[in-house]
Amino acid sequence: MHRRTALLTLAAPLLLAACARDDKPAFKAVDITGADYAHDFALPDTDGHMRSVKDFSGKAVVVFFGYTQCPDVCPTTMSEIGEAKKLLGPDGARVEGVFITIDPERDQPQMLKAYVANFGPDMVALRGSMQQTQEVAKDFKVFYRKAAGSTPDNYSMEHSAASYVFDPSGKLRLYVRYGGGAQALADDLKLLLQS
Repeated sequence: MHRRTALLTLAAPLLLAACARDDKPAFKAVDITGADYAHDFALPDTDGHMRSVKDFSGKAVVVFFGYTQCPDVCPTTMSEIGEAKKLLGPDGARVEGVFITIDPERDQPQMLKAYVANFGPDMVALRGSMQQTQEVAKDFKVFYRKAAGSTPDNYSMEHSAASYVFDPSGKLRLYVRYGGGAQALADDLKLLLQS
């Protein structure tokens, strides 16, 4: 009898620990599930059709704010999104990359369409008016501003460098810091697609 009691006494903390264990997925990106920002984007695509998160229902959506003249951060991030889709194999078709320009002044629709095509044939580019861009960026807590260049047309844009990931049901789930790599993004997307 004492032996049975001793075994139960030893097993009880292990059972309680198992019950208390957090069964949330172990994302590599920052889990921001339930955050009260980045609600949606209602912006026109390069063909003039209004797009929002619900248009991509059933897909994980990776949203990145940038501009086509960006020398490093934007092409690196867009390449990682495209590579993550490839790493997922057939499931890559269930991931949508969405590029929102913060420079609608220069980023005209045809230029944007050609730019995102470099990173995958099904990437989507959105371009709002200056006011629409400001409103969506504010909702996503994205910082950006024009930095003067040698001529009025030769400016650059300083901007936040993170991506946001929505799950297939359209809920904001992840904040992906710049430079995490395609494999880490693919791993997180795989978890979202399975849940």
